[in-house]
Amino acid sequence: MLEALGLTAGEELAYRRLIDGPRTAAELAAALGRPVTAVAEDLAALVGRGLVSRLPGVPARHVAAPPSVALGGLLTARREELRTAELALVALAEQHRMAAVDRAVGDLIEVVTGVEAVRQRFLQIQWAADKRVRSFSTAPFVAVTPDDNTAEEEVVDRGVEYLVMVEREVLATPRVAAGIIASIRKGVQVRVSDKLPIKLMMADGELALVPLTTDPGGEPAAVLLHRSGLLTAVEALFEAIWQRAYPLRVDASGELAEEREAAIGELDRNILGLLLAGLTDEAVAGQLDLSLRTLQRRVRALMDLEGARTRVQLGWHAARNGWA
Repeated sequence: MLEALGLTAGEELAYRRLIDGPRTAAELAAALGRPVTAVAEDLAALVGRGLVSRLPGVPARHVAAPPSVALGGLLTARREELRTAELALVALAEQHRMAAVDRAVGDLIEVVTGVEAVRQRFLQIQWAADKRVRSFSTAPFVAVTPDDNTAEEEVVDRGVEYLVMVEREVLATPRVAAGIIASIRKGVQVRVSDKLPIKLMMADGELALVPLTTDPGGEPAAVLLHRSGLLTAVEALFEAIWQRAYPLRVDASGELAEEREAAIGELDRNILGLLLAGLTDEAVAGQLDLSLRTLQRRVRALMDLEGARTRVQLGWHAARNGWA
């Protein structure tokens, strides 16, 4: 548990045992069932960190410093290191943003080849997400199978929203249904569509991975898109298809069930609620931390979903469907 503060497993065991009372190196080694030389090295490290004091006498006995003082100091130092790293990250992100203004087209599109390289980018994009991961999953699986996606659980646990669109054919693939059920139970939103145009993995509208090869055999290749007009188009494509797809849920028997009535997400409900309350587009975008362009695009998608020609008609449809 204390490895996060820089202690080794041996140092932590020694410190925990010394909290019960002072001991010599030999007594501590006997209690821990470890060689005296190894325990002596751990004690020297703990003394150097200020976690343990050496008492006078022969042989010398060691006593643990109060945890609230000793470990509290280490925790404060580690927090400061993380804060410094966070500030450095912000500075690097701004440097990257400024550099992106002058990027050539080739810098905005990266071609990735090879199974391992594609898998690595597939995982890295998810780890880089701060708010939302969106994906299209189509058959067949070329470089990355559902079992290879070890990042999903970790990123979901961080509070990142997952929106996953699966092609109907994918549901017939062995073991996929069980994986989707597990994902839904973790909080992943999954919808099904009869046909999807591309494979896709996208993080926050900042990065997207689009495979170039969709047939098994040969060397897999994919395109990594950075923030650009092309990525904006891909994002709009996802939103349009997502609105028309059918949500999947786990029924009482533990099986996948499809909701044949298209539903809208919580964000769209919030948008409609604020608009119906009389707020301007600018005010709604500010409250929901969206760009004005994103807000208007989502409103347009909702209008298209219901075939509404005006926002007044959209409001009527929202009231009829219980969207807001």
